[in-house]
Amino acid sequence: MTTPPTATLVLASADFRDGETMPDRLIYDGMGCTGANTSPALEWSTVPAGTKSLVLTLHDPDAPTTVGFTHWMLYDLDPKIAKLDAGAGKNGHQPHGAAHGLNDFGEIGYDGPCPPPGDPPHRYHFTLYALDVPKLEGAGHALTFARLRFMLRGHVLAEGTLTGRYGRR
Repeated sequence: MTTPPTATLVLASADFRDGETMPDRLIYDGMGCTGANTSPALEWSTVPAGTKSLVLTLHDPDAPTTVGFTHWMLYDLDPKIAKLDAGAGKNGHQPHGAAHGLNDFGEIGYDGPCPPPGDPPHRYHFTLYALDVPKLEGAGHALTFARLRFMLRGHVLAEGTLTGRYGRR
């Protein structure tokens, strides 16, 4: 059993508010979706003392799979960073020292929402984790969501979630 985090981070975006519909520029461009596939601008509250790195994930728990669908993982973020600019989700545009994991589209970096036609709007959870380790040792660029969640065990000092919604028109 893991110890729950002792603090909460506040995660926000200038692109949408918690629980609101995400704008088209953040939506995937493919599979029938026609967005710009740009990751949102994000900012967060001060991390707790002892934070040595940050991890950000984007996960759709409503995807019609047994485990949801992961759209983005960014890890080994410097804890001195308090925001990400729009577009930081593309490989090569992330902050220095940070790395993207493998999303469920089979790509490295951010790929936006694209729920199946006819589904009610899905929830997209952007979750930021403050960790007590400086790097996820051995993560590599093929890091999957399942492996990341395993690697976070026992190292999360705080976390916060911002939820966007999106459904096809």
